[in-house]
Amino acid sequence: MTAPFADERSLMSAIAALGRDVGAPHRARDDLARVVWAGLVEPGDGIAGMLIDTLGAQEALRVAQCARPGAAPPPAIDLSPRDWADALARWRPRLASASDPGNALRVAAARSIRLVMPGDADWPAPLDDLGHHRPVCLWVRGDSRRLGGDGNPAVAIVGARAATGYGEHVAGELAADLAGRGLTVVSGGAYGIDGTAHRAALAVGGTTIAVMAGGVDRAYPAGHTALFDEIAATGVVISEVPCGGSPTKWRFLSRNRLIAALTGATVVVEAGVRSGSLNTANHAATLGRPIGAVPGPITSPSSAGCHRLLREYDARCITDARDIVELLDPGTLFDMGDGASADSAGVRPRTDDLMRVRDALSTRSRRDVDDVARRSGMSLAEVETRLGLLLIAGEVDRGPDGWLLGATGTG
Repeated sequence: MTAPFADERSLMSAIAALGRDVGAPHRARDDLARVVWAGLVEPGDGIAGMLIDTLGAQEALRVAQCARPGAAPPPAIDLSPRDWADALARWRPRLASASDPGNALRVAAARSIRLVMPGDADWPAPLDDLGHHRPVCLWVRGDSRRLGGDGNPAVAIVGARAATGYGEHVAGELAADLAGRGLTVVSGGAYGIDGTAHRAALAVGGTTIAVMAGGVDRAYPAGHTALFDEIAATGVVISEVPCGGSPTKWRFLSRNRLIAALTGATVVVEAGVRSGSLNTANHAATLGRPIGAVPGPITSPSSAGCHRLLREYDARCITDARDIVELLDPGTLFDMGDGASADSAGVRPRTDDLMRVRDALSTRSRRDVDDVARRSGMSLAEVETRLGLLLIAGEVDRGPDGWLLGATGTG
């Protein structure tokens, strides 16, 4: 089969410079095809995703490049002729330029930007919940291993760009409280609530992820250049748009699905009735992720979107970090460090999954996640999430040799 790339040898060298393994030719060509697709389609193109998931990235690209106007859709995919024709019409204007992604790869190598593909160890599995609308690849500044949240839950904290002092104060308090206890704070890097959440997480030494609407090599907004550098130094800045790509209104809206998918819950701190943060909340609801909203003065237009979420979308009222932890694990309240118990009688509500993880741990010898998963009969991902919540609650201790059940987890 003829490779669907312009100057494949130089492209192989360029992708190898990003740390990709070109020793396995089929895998390397699949990587290259995904890079081409990233420049060919707009984020979230479900037909491209269906084609790639069904045929593989390289064969899907060959089919797209060779398809003639009016041709029937590939028999392997369940697609109407109209939808196939519309997809080809969208892709055709970019086919020639996208087939040579060398410039994006060279910029990535110069800026120490990595590529993470589905199937990689660092690929964030929650993105797979997007189905055919998941990214074809991710461009990453920073430590890509942080995309998994170090085994701890992640929370999206989003809100208005034109935030009030009240909104920024609340966002900072929530993000600092959560990040200080090991949760990953995810946001969109914008002015206002987003930037405040990122800075608060960094201030307490926590992990934060910024999800960009354009290429990660281009700081947007430019006023957050230093902030993105700081996030990349300790956390991650990611995008599905290749290096050099510009943020557009559509890409901001599409980017929001990644923020929702990466996290266990989305919290809107402050938002007007037309805020893009409501779009993020809508993506979270579509994915079955819980939504929280911070109430504000009933006279404040800046909180009208939050009040709508509370009134019409079954959002949980968020007043402090404990409310967010309960969103992540419904029915369970944790001691957040101020000595207050979950109820006046001192009885700690438990969920079955948390109890199973507690029962699989020992108070005397440390056990690794694999061992806990075997003993509890749960998946590794489920165990890692529950261990993170127990760590926040102070019920377990994490060390280089594994996890130990603390004294408070034995009663």
